Amino acid sequence: MDIIAKIAEAKISEAMKRGEFDNLSGAGKPLCLEDETWVPEDLRAAHKVLKNAGCLPLELEIRKEIITLKDLIDTIDDDKERLKKIRELNFKLIKFEMMMKRPLRLQTFPEYEQRFHQKITG
Repeated sequence: MDIIAKIAEAKISEAMKRGEFDNLSGAGKPLCLEDETWVPEDLRAAHKVLKNAGCLPLELEIRKEIITLKDLIDTIDDDKERLKKIRELNFKLIKFEMMMKRPLRLQTFPEYEQRFHQKITG
């Protein structure tokens, strides 16, 4: 441990002995450690509202469906049904891979992507 860390630890220990941390607001409550640095600043409020409402981003919904399908395939005895679910899983895997390679703006606003595609294709 370097000297600065030792000094900091000593100061914190002294403050704890004096009881300076006893009446802090939020004492005994879990810390809120949400990291939203990956969300563009202008979309953070909307992201928080959707998150509080229990909505997942499309990428996470598809990822969740992929995991569910993998588990389901392991339990299916009928070969035709298993093949059908494997095809569905492959489709979702391809879709997920394509979504992860696209720019964020196109992932976030698929309706704009459709309009843009219609304009350039006629």
